[in-house]
Amino acid sequence: MPARPTLYVRHGCHLCEEASVLLDTMLGADGWDAIDIETDDDLLVRYAHRIPVLVVNGADRLELIITRPDLEAVMNR
Repeated sequence: MPARPTLYVRHGCHLCEEASVLLDTMLGADGWDAIDIETDDDLLVRYAHRIPVLVVNGADRLELIITRPDLEAVMNR
């Protein structure tokens, strides 16, 4: 089983909201972490134009439009 996934998000991002709902549905509200990129300048530079970004086991695995099939594939590796 992969490590706990982290979703990098930004306030007001509709794709981030959609990805959050999908993660809640598939993993449960306590099954993943969210980090607001606006809380850290380095994160803001790294992810500003790519969010949401899902990180699993330290690697950026999915970004922008995150779908159920893509999430299932990443989480089942």
